[in-house]
Amino acid sequence: MRAPFNYKHLYYFWVVAKEGGISKAAQKLDMAVQTVSAQVRELEKDLGCQLLKPAGRGLSLTEAGIAAMQQADQIFQLGEGLPNLVRDAVATPGVRLWVGISDGLPKLVVHRLLQPIINEPRLRLLCMEGQFNDLLGNLALHKLDLVISDRAAPSNPNIKLYSHALGSSSIAWYGTEALLAKSAKNFPQNLAELPVLLPTAHTVMRDRLELWFEQHQLKPHVVGEFEDSALLKTFGASGMGVFPAAESVQEELMSHYAVQRMGQSHGVTEHFFAIGTEKKVQHPLVQRLLHPHPS
Repeated sequence: MRAPFNYKHLYYFWVVAKEGGISKAAQKLDMAVQTVSAQVRELEKDLGCQLLKPAGRGLSLTEAGIAAMQQADQIFQLGEGLPNLVRDAVATPGVRLWVGISDGLPKLVVHRLLQPIINEPRLRLLCMEGQFNDLLGNLALHKLDLVISDRAAPSNPNIKLYSHALGSSSIAWYGTEALLAKSAKNFPQNLAELPVLLPTAHTVMRDRLELWFEQHQLKPHVVGEFEDSALLKTFGASGMGVFPAAESVQEELMSHYAVQRMGQSHGVTEHFFAIGTEKKVQHPLVQRLLHPHPS
């Protein structure tokens, strides 16, 4: 049975598309122009459509060519990283787990969620922080084994992802002793008197807090917004403003940042999810995270 196309032909097309022409691609590949051109024509023949079209003195991609280029980019970018991955695997044998951390997620909470695997003797944990959609893209490309986020993955017929609930936490407000002493009102009315720090608008938690403010007819004086939760707490610990945080890590929070609890935002809950692909669910450490043994 004949393969649908030759990957070598795809590689030549990829170089032509990147270089913007067959002559430049031939120079880069150190091959004859006629040879490169023939390889691209073979790919077009295998796929049954034109991938390149004349554009001035060069070439441009057809609609089919754009689609092919997007797939080729993923294929060969992964291929370029293969030698380093293999060398690292030989140099440092062990159990690797690549985890994407959604930005804005509380770092103390992430540390607690990863506790079931922290004591793995041969663990090599690699964490990447980024925006939710970017992390899902890397997960789909199998650059990550798992994504931890404050929201479930959206349904997508092209990418089969699963979302597993890891838990949730109520949200409370915290601030330095000196800052809290400046307000004569009780919580939550004192939020209208004190400077307030919040997560940025792209986070799920910000939407829930804005609704809570509305319900309590509060107009907080926002003096800072932060994508990174640890940075938000750091500025809060310096006395810049009071801030919301997950109560599930209250003990560590108050100890590490030397702040006091003001009160709870009743009805505001932060949820935590592990998101993975169907293939990656077999990773033993992912299984341990999803189904931790009771201590």
